[in-house]
Amino acid sequence: MKNKLDFSRPLVVLAPLAGYTDLPFRSVVKKFGADLTISEMISSNALVYKSARTLKMIEKSPTEDPYFVQIAGNSVELVRDAVLLLNEVEGIDGIDLNCGCPAPKVFNHGSGSNLLGDLKKLEEILSTVKKYSKKQYTSAKVRLGVNEKIPVEIGKAVEACGVDFVSVHGRTRAGKYKAPVDYDAIKAMKEAVSIPVIANGDIKDYDKAKEVLEYTKANGVMIGRGAIGKPWVFYQLKHGIEDISNEMKKEIILEHYDAMLKFHGPHGAIMFRKLLHSYSKGYTGANEFRDIVNKISDIDVMRDLIENFF
Repeated sequence: MKNKLDFSRPLVVLAPLAGYTDLPFRSVVKKFGADLTISEMISSNALVYKSARTLKMIEKSPTEDPYFVQIAGNSVELVRDAVLLLNEVEGIDGIDLNCGCPAPKVFNHGSGSNLLGDLKKLEEILSTVKKYSKKQYTSAKVRLGVNEKIPVEIGKAVEACGVDFVSVHGRTRAGKYKAPVDYDAIKAMKEAVSIPVIANGDIKDYDKAKEVLEYTKANGVMIGRGAIGKPWVFYQLKHGIEDISNEMKKEIILEHYDAMLKFHGPHGAIMFRKLLHSYSKGYTGANEFRDIVNKISDIDVMRDLIENFF
């Protein structure tokens, strides 16, 4: 089987973000330069119960190759069943275990970053994914710990499960999304393990990505919130360019809008409002534009507005 991930150069990966990294957004960043796209976080529970909404969330665009599905779960049996179900789905190249989500409902359920407080349990669950998955790759997304930073211990626990790589967000669970990202801790994890390490956390633009790669010596960067409203960051990294024309931005925004309508139907126009709030940041007249957009649900009117504003 041909290796779809080439770690001979730094990879640029789209982070899974609930409510944002749906199929339309992933297909856009893929077209403009992401090496790997990953589904929004999927609850193993919802997958095993074959919730229609969950099954729609794992659908992928034909251009997404390679493509991973990220799952969260708190029990070996549940995660095993979720993996067995994913084995039957064509076109998935890897399964990523979420060991980093700080959201209270995920944490209190025993999933996500909760696993960082019990590395033995993390290893049991991650080893289960590795054991039962028939996909080419297995990976894990982690943080630096729950309250204390233990990057080396976490890195070693993940590596012991035989995964292909680990992505690390440079904050603890307690640090949510506000604390400064600790790139020293990411570097320490990278030095402690022999598997590839992907750096994540506050990588908002081309310069920051270069700086983080240089400093941590990571095998790639994972960009999440930095890509919302700026998906061209993948194009910049892929082509090594700092500047991107407004024409190109407009093309990407319209492409994203059309992809939303294709996947979500006419309701996609309403869902696109929050994305236009992000896209219009920094543009003159952005506040007025947002006010207008919030009242529009007609798909053609919305498209005209986008064309005229950008």
